[in-house]
Amino acid sequence: MSIHEVFMPALSSTMTEGKIVSWVKSPGDKVEKGETVVVVESDKADMDVETFYEGFLAHIIVEAGETAPVGSAIAFIAETEAEIETAKSLANSGGVAASATSSPEPIPAGTASVATPALASQNGSNHKEGRLVASPRARKLAKELKVDLTTLQGSGPHGRIVAEDVEALSNKGKQPAPAPVVSPAPVPTSAPVAPPAPRTPAPTPVVAAVPGQIVPLTTFQNAVVRNMVATISVPVFRVGYTITTDGLDKLYKQIKSKGVTMTALLAKAVAVTLQKHPLLNASYSDQGIVYHSDINISVAVAMDDGGLITPVLQNADAVDIYSLSRTWKSLVERARAKQLQPQEYNSGTFTLSNLGMFGVDKFDAILPPGQGSILAIGASRPQVVATPDGLFGVRQQMQVNITSDHRIIYGAHAAAFLQDLAKLIETNPQSLTM
Repeated sequence: MSIHEVFMPALSSTMTEGKIVSWVKSPGDKVEKGETVVVVESDKADMDVETFYEGFLAHIIVEAGETAPVGSAIAFIAETEAEIETAKSLANSGGVAASATSSPEPIPAGTASVATPALASQNGSNHKEGRLVASPRARKLAKELKVDLTTLQGSGPHGRIVAEDVEALSNKGKQPAPAPVVSPAPVPTSAPVAPPAPRTPAPTPVVAAVPGQIVPLTTFQNAVVRNMVATISVPVFRVGYTITTDGLDKLYKQIKSKGVTMTALLAKAVAVTLQKHPLLNASYSDQGIVYHSDINISVAVAMDDGGLITPVLQNADAVDIYSLSRTWKSLVERARAKQLQPQEYNSGTFTLSNLGMFGVDKFDAILPPGQGSILAIGASRPQVVATPDGLFGVRQQMQVNITSDHRIIYGAHAAAFLQDLAKLIETNPQSLTM
């Protein structure tokens, strides 16, 4: 008898439990090795989970909408249809007996593994080891619209086919329509195809507070709690600085029409300054100071369901401002749709938190785990200042506050970084476009 347990996988190093978003397969469905069977919500994103085994999804233990600890069984897979009923009996009796499974010991992260996106080749292939890599929604749409997935070039992460690829091909009419049913009347060609359901999942509604009611935290909110508690033991200090932004604001107005965002400009300015201050881009470890080879800027983004995520602009110092802005737009869209890959939100080496868009003058940010510094950015406002010639003038100024790990970074280090950042923004912002 060959019946296997499907376990809740660890999709990130901090994940302790996962929530089942949806089951792609139903009990009794045939499953192939490496095929997506379930979508799991981790700390920061919804991830496709594949099975290591071929067979039939015999029984679901954890239904959609429920949570389970990492490493716990969430379903059974039977290798033959005849074993489906046996698997159900085992589920009712508490699990698969040692003699009933062909695996001598549990596989780390369970019998289900995170669906790894196809590694993008130079031509953006969406095949991995001969297997088509597409999201569950894309597969469902392709089946409904009768689109051949093998003809598509994926636009998702690492060449993965997403629902928008299927919709685009269907709407453009590039896919041959299915043969019409024989009928004396001609089949109308102008009838519009019913628009498919949007791929982007609806945000988790924020439950209205009712006096006396306790509203459970979401998965994202629980992740924030764990991260914030983990920083309590870190000794930190804060340094503030005032930066005049007239030149940066002028540059932004000039290139805004080309898709450049202020977030990308600030991230670029910080990344370029970090080239001169590698210690501010470093982090603490028990073995010593970890100097990171890349400058990856995390930027805090609030989620609609109350959580917080930090998409990462990787190698922000080396990427041109226009590409950086396009990347940022894509990251935010996919973050809010819970479609980021782990490396897109957990590879940051320095974090920005910008509340200036809300009119906040200044604030302090909490240091993220595993990083050495975070920069809090306030709003740019007109201020009356004394000019070098002894007169008064009006300048646009913003307040920034850096929070740093005092185990490896000292006040003079942070002050020197802020001084160079201000010099770049105030005297040479045009260099950010080079």
